[in-house]
This record gives sequence, C-alpha cells and structure tokens, in this order.
Amino acid sequence: MEPPGGIALTMIMVCLTVVTGMLDAVSFLALGQVFTATQTGNLLFLGFGIAGQGGVPVTATVVSIGAFLLGAALGARVESGLARLRRPWFPVALIVEAGVLAAAAAAAWQTGPGPGLPPGRRYAVIALMAMAMGMRNVTAMRVSAPDLTTTVETRAMTALVSGSPVGHDRRLGYGRHLGGRRLASVGAMFVGGLLGAALLGLGTRPMLVIALVAVTIAATAFMVPGLAHRGTTTED
Repeated sequence: MEPPGGIALTMIMVCLTVVTGMLDAVSFLALGQVFTATQTGNLLFLGFGIAGQGGVPVTATVVSIGAFLLGAALGARVESGLARLRRPWFPVALIVEAGVLAAAAAAAWQTGPGPGLPPGRRYAVIALMAMAMGMRNVTAMRVSAPDLTTTVETRAMTALVSGSPVGHDRRLGYGRHLGGRRLASVGAMFVGGLLGAALLGLGTRPMLVIALVAVTIAATAFMVPGLAHRGTTTED
C-alpha cells in the first residue's frame, strides 16, 4: 500500500525533482514570470506586483497560487481516501498528476511560444500545471522522504552544507553520510531547470516539454508497484 523504500524511493523522488525544475522553467520562461511549483517565489511576486514594482503579473500569480491550493486540497482528499481504503495511493497520485499535466499540454497544443498564447489559454495552462504541483506536494509530504520534497530545495541546501565537514553539525547529519542524498536533491532541481531552459532555448514548444514531463511521471508511476514488490521480496 505504501511507496517503495530505500534507494528505489530516492531515485523516484530525484526523478520527480528533475521534472519539477523543467516545469518551473516552462512556467517562468514561457508563460511569463510565474512559478507553478515554487509557490514561495509566487508569494513574493504577488507582493511585488501589488506594490506595482518589477512589472510582475499579479493575475497569473494569483491563478497559480489558487490552483496550487486547489490541487493540494484535491490531492489530500484523493490520497487519504485511497489510503483509508487500503488502495495503492502513491502510484495513483502520480498517474493523476500526469493526467493533469497532459491536460495542460493539450491546452497549449498547436500554438506558438507561451508568451503568444491568448490570456485565457495561458491562465488555463498555468492553472493546470500549478494544480498538478499542489497534488505533488501532498504526495511528497505523505511520503516524507528526508531532504526530498521534490519542489523546495532551501532546506536541502542548508542541510547539505550544515551536515558536511564544513558545517560539522551532528544534529543536522554530520557523520551520518547523508550528503549524497542531499546533493542529489539539490542537483536534480538544478538539472531540471537547466534541461527545461535548454529545451526551450533550442526552440522546443512549451507544450512538448510539459508533455514530456507528463509521460515521465506516468512511466514512474507504472514502475512503482514493481519496485515496491521487489523491496518487499528483498526484505523477506
């Protein structure tokens, strides 16, 4: 009923972190100065926009935040409901997330670059992407994989340095060999942002990047039962 543990779970969460970076690259670079996963940035953007500074779009930010919260509420309902029924909530959550992202790709299909989208369609793409990321945050919180939130890297970066020989803080992991996982988490977000930006820079249409992310998440979901079964067999 639960997601796999150990290295399998780490690999899954690192993969999800990479695609998160790709999505935020699309939303910020192609849809106009808005994040769909990093809502801390959106809260700041909203403040800047209301103050009339920096040319930050208020409407797009509000759409993203609102859709993210809606996704979090729906994700919590669906995942907790499946867990109560003793159903495999983790792969189902990933499949639903992939479906919402596929809908976001479809909303922008056969159009030009993101900034050229009509406002209504652009907001629809932003909303669907943010909704998927709201669901993802619920999934990551329920999994509770240390240092692998898949959407926020501030804590992982702090832990990476503080628990290293540089920081030498035993309370934050020094001496427990946690640096590899933390570095993988931070590096995955960087690689995802770099990959998403590079694809856009090569002329790849935003909806194709979103579609690629959706396919990746769906493929990951279909691998989860096998990985969980293998982990259980190994433990036995």
